[in-house]
Amino acid sequence: MKNSFINSIDKISNQDYKNILKDDDSPLISHEFLNALEASGSAIQGNGWQPMHLILEDDSNLSGFLPLYLKNNSHGEFVFDHQWSYALKRAGREYYPKLLSAIPFTPCETRKFISKNQIEASAFIDPTIEYMEKNNVETWHILFPDEGVSEDLIKNNFIKRGGYRFVWNNKNYSNFDEFLNIFTSRQRKNIRTERNKILKNNISFSIKDKQNITLDDWKTFYEFYKSTYLERMQAPYLNFSFFELIHKNKDILQPVIFFAELNEQSVAGSLCFQGKDILYGRHWGASMMVDSLHFECCYYQGIDYCIKNNIKYFDPGVQGEHKIRRGFEPRLCNSYHYVIKEDFRKAIDSFCIEEYKSIEQYLMACEKYTPIKKEYRI
Repeated sequence: MKNSFINSIDKISNQDYKNILKDDDSPLISHEFLNALEASGSAIQGNGWQPMHLILEDDSNLSGFLPLYLKNNSHGEFVFDHQWSYALKRAGREYYPKLLSAIPFTPCETRKFISKNQIEASAFIDPTIEYMEKNNVETWHILFPDEGVSEDLIKNNFIKRGGYRFVWNNKNYSNFDEFLNIFTSRQRKNIRTERNKILKNNISFSIKDKQNITLDDWKTFYEFYKSTYLERMQAPYLNFSFFELIHKNKDILQPVIFFAELNEQSVAGSLCFQGKDILYGRHWGASMMVDSLHFECCYYQGIDYCIKNNIKYFDPGVQGEHKIRRGFEPRLCNSYHYVIKEDFRKAIDSFCIEEYKSIEQYLMACEKYTPIKKEYRI
């Protein structure tokens, strides 16, 4: 089997790439999504994301794909390794560039060793490690992979690093009120109070999806998205060209935007993408501050949408234990790290072992914190 590295997903045709996808693959690993990140200039070398994807070919036919980036920073990853970079710097060595297998700015669990048929993990791993050795790259990080590859990665000397995320699980609810029955009476009241605050402010919601979304809707949403970053005095990771490309491929990528409206004007919006059995919450923003608007726009609207459309899971993004109070339950979410040199490897391994103990304690605390009745928990 032949392998090679390419500096743009455009080097392979959309159809060839589709041929190695599975029916239940996330739209977030589609050719259209990855290309939108690169073609828009959002995930390029100048922004710290140099594409160098690994492709596998069998008789000149594409058989495997590994999203891979050479990175000179750790921005937009959502698995934080700044302590590692500082430690290596203090040892007189360079942490960057590093290799990263992830979907830029997208902390969602997806396949990373992408193939239609079963391919040994070593077919992806061996040439990547060979590249590291030849080019003096110390580390390779695989973020938010599907857990089906865990055993193979550990066998190949990857270090497992624990993390967590919060996911809503649709237990065949017929409506939002039935969903509320999983909570204690006090929390049912709290959620109804939050939702009533939106109604009392005369805010309503409209839903835009692949059937009815327009380019003007994207322009409106982009202003909200930008405002979230400007509040933190940061430049947004994604530019408007990215959203234009999403719109162009809306039938495949299946975006869903929940717009909050006041006096027939949009005042906030949250963007999701719909997979086969999951809704991915990705970005949000608002032009005005309203108590509980974030919870309604980013959580309750998505939950209601999943119930009405029989979607099994809602993944609103990483972090935020406030999600527990609103029906999202914590799950372990691992990343995997290959470290070339033994001294640094031992240090990272020790760090991850100790960190994992803290995560286990945190998840136990979440169990005590949750207002979900025991019989309804995952």
